[in-house]
Amino acid sequence: MAGQRISVLRLEGVSQEHFMQHLYPQRKPLVLEGIDLGACTSKWTVDYLSQVGGKKEVKIHVAAVAQMDFISKNFVYRTLPFDKLVQRAAEEKHKEFFMSENEKYYLRSLGEDPRKVMDNFLIQVTGKKRVVLFSPRDAQYLYLSGTKSEVLNIDNPDLAKYPLFSKARRYECSLKAGDVLFIPALWFHNVISEEFGVGVNVFWKHLPSECYDKTDTYGNKDPTAASRAAQILDRAIKTLAELPEEYQDFYARRMVLHIQDKAYSKNFE
Repeated sequence: MAGQRISVLRLEGVSQEHFMQHLYPQRKPLVLEGIDLGACTSKWTVDYLSQVGGKKEVKIHVAAVAQMDFISKNFVYRTLPFDKLVQRAAEEKHKEFFMSENEKYYLRSLGEDPRKVMDNFLIQVTGKKRVVLFSPRDAQYLYLSGTKSEVLNIDNPDLAKYPLFSKARRYECSLKAGDVLFIPALWFHNVISEEFGVGVNVFWKHLPSECYDKTDTYGNKDPTAASRAAQILDRAIKTLAELPEEYQDFYARRMVLHIQDKAYSKNFE
């Protein structure tokens, strides 16, 4: 049984003031339409990007399938001149390739996992994408390994292996050239490109500066308070291991209930 599907709200002509005062505080994904992105939506063609980017070498992810798995690492790291990357990415089948003529490319220019603690605008400059997002309130249904979900095929999940995934609410949207998707920090998202295109992510730290590790330029780390809490929890679990299994189970469940009672928010859906 599939989880609840919710269409991400789309709004046109939203002013910066209205977004910041009324929409941003809701902490929900939102597609903004009709924003003037300048000439890039028509100018950033394959030929233009190849010419401007030139022969500068870039590191890329290469995978045999469109869905890259950052847990099992179903991709390899390779280096290409930027113009070659753009030309290959625009091809349906590759004459030159690393793995197969249908291989997929992904250029990631910043940190390992900016989703953790930063808000994000995904700006679809050219092309089309399909995006599915999951609320951080549904994290318990996503089978997380670290910060990433083990469920790769979200459209046809293995519910025998991941039965709780059916409870996760799917927030869905399609992005066309000129659309801007607001992705609040902590929201999990799955992005599929439906055709060659260019998307630009703009991340910003929205918490007070003292909440972040000062050495963490790209927001890859959890807020410092969250990191400390996780360390304390690890020590508590090790302490419980001193008890017989029956007692471990009982007091661990009490701890979970205590955390739910004291730390879970009732202000979010």
